[in-house]
Amino acid sequence: MVPSFAKINLGLRIGPLRADGFHGLRTVYQTIALHDTIHVSVGRGSGIELRCDDPRVPTDATNTCYKIIERAMQALQAPGRVIVEIEKQLPVQGGLGGASGNAVAALLALERALKKRLGGAERLRIAAEVGSDLPLFLIGGTVLGVGRGEEVYPLPDLPALTCVIALPEIAVSTPKAFAAWDQLAANSACHSEPGERSEAGEEPAYSQGPAGSSLSRYARRLGMTDLESKQTKLTGGTQSDRMLEFSREISAWLSAVPGSDGRRRSGVSAKSGGRAENPLLDLVRTGIENDFEQVVFPQYPELREAKRVLEAAAARYASLSGSGSAVYGLFESRGKAAAAAGKLTKRGIRAVVTNTLTRRQYWNKFLVSSF
Repeated sequence: MVPSFAKINLGLRIGPLRADGFHGLRTVYQTIALHDTIHVSVGRGSGIELRCDDPRVPTDATNTCYKIIERAMQALQAPGRVIVEIEKQLPVQGGLGGASGNAVAALLALERALKKRLGGAERLRIAAEVGSDLPLFLIGGTVLGVGRGEEVYPLPDLPALTCVIALPEIAVSTPKAFAAWDQLAANSACHSEPGERSEAGEEPAYSQGPAGSSLSRYARRLGMTDLESKQTKLTGGTQSDRMLEFSREISAWLSAVPGSDGRRRSGVSAKSGGRAENPLLDLVRTGIENDFEQVVFPQYPELREAKRVLEAAAARYASLSGSGSAVYGLFESRGKAAAAAGKLTKRGIRAVVTNTLTRRQYWNKFLVSSF
């Protein structure tokens, strides 16, 4: 039995459509304690069988668990018939990475059942082949996601924080949300003024950590490549400008998080003033946003209302997670979080109080070693 944890997105910027059909993304993933449960057993025979107590979850070869088990069995050169049982608690199409987390948990459970283990690089390769959100669950804690979201970098491990997850009975299709974003971007381009110039070619404001330090590497990775910059000049650059803005915000935050000596590095202050006691709150105080809110909230106003309720209930930050439908709020105390969940419940919206997971907590709960 292996827990399959969820994630939230601390800000999400959508870039232009790439040649491979995916959008470039900038986001910070954060794992949380809400989870499904995965059971994996291996017996005689061959093939893969999926079982799930939620009829909305596919149990055929389209399921991410099936895809990752199939690849892992080949990589491990292991014979046998694999049975995967999924006990669902997380919503389907809820923006919490449920299907992706299920796949990674199934992979770890398979390794345990076979008493064999893939190398860290091989795990990440297989996970990225299956889906964009999978690799983050092989790191846990606070994670930078770039590329189409599958290129992941562990960020400084931050103290856990109480959060409320609003879970409306709505399923939001991520492909449809991306299509709506493309339409919005196309409409914006049609109405832009002639001669508007992109600033995407400017040098990103990287954090000033020591050359070769982990923070410097994170900050460099956030910057646009020369190719992206050239593409921006050709396409008008509005979306890439927003990607660069997000990169600058995260870079400034990275330059100010506590170092190994416990002291804060110098950096750009959050927009709202002095430093927050919890660096995770400090990150969201930079003003990062989720681009999907622009297209999902007009279609599902009840999700906008859930965010409004969380903000009115003293959430330090509230946002849509991924493309939705889950909406979350971060709170300074469990009491305030419980009160906010109660207000959502009175409005007929399911809400749960949980907490973010540091990387150490994440792997301790798996009862397996990180790679």
